[in-house]
Amino acid sequence: MPDWTGVLELDVEDRQGKTVAKNVYFQGAFKVMRPVYHNQSNQPCYYILNPGGGYLDGDTYRMKVSLRENAKLTLTTQSATKVYKTPISHAYQESSIYLGKDSYLEYLPDPLIAYKDARYHQKNIVHMEKGATLLYSDILTPGWSPEGERFSYDTLRLVNEIYMEDELIAFDHIKLTPKAQHMNGLGFMEGYTHLGSFFVIGEQVDSDLIDKLYETIHEEEGEFRAGISKLAVPGFTIRVMANKTQVIESIFTACHHVISQEWFQSKPSFLRKY
Repeated sequence: MPDWTGVLELDVEDRQGKTVAKNVYFQGAFKVMRPVYHNQSNQPCYYILNPGGGYLDGDTYRMKVSLRENAKLTLTTQSATKVYKTPISHAYQESSIYLGKDSYLEYLPDPLIAYKDARYHQKNIVHMEKGATLLYSDILTPGWSPEGERFSYDTLRLVNEIYMEDELIAFDHIKLTPKAQHMNGLGFMEGYTHLGSFFVIGEQVDSDLIDKLYETIHEEEGEFRAGISKLAVPGFTIRVMANKTQVIESIFTACHHVISQEWFQSKPSFLRKY
């Protein structure tokens, strides 16, 4: 796709136990801040920025992230991704992620907010080598509309393809089109307005961890519906429907804490954004 609105490339590697950037490149309305090593750890956190403030009609974005062997990285956004009215052509974002042997990636962007008449397509393609670990989340949020509609956006389409050693291990396709679907019906949003997904793939995943996460989720407060699905490889997905972004964020944060405690005997970094 020519003439990208924004391009971002980030390549990191392990150097004597500390992950550092080997190559950083960005162009257009896509940038990344200098890395932050929270709590004096050896794992950098990069914040993605969109200087334009949101995605507009026909915007296209491309991101490539590569982790070399043993590299560890946290990737997030500075703020929510806002998609505004797209009357002519949908906004599009494409991400290619490569995880080398025994690497570890937390890709935890802020929620996606789709406003009235927004059309947005997103595609994530992840290639993992043996021993790599991935934590990825997304939250879909309807934006405010003048008429007070619960679903005023036109289309939200998110595709995730995840490969392990070049074998497809997970394919997830969410497509929400309020004008064509009965959004409150069975199999769609069933009375809820917000949708969150959390993918965890890694050889450390076992049944005990999933049981603990199940208990953690059901100890959370608020109105929501959630489920955990195992994958064909060690890993799982968590899907949450709710009426508030904060409810889903709280559930994912609690799960992230459990995972960090089980695997690293530590708490995950607080990704301060204000």
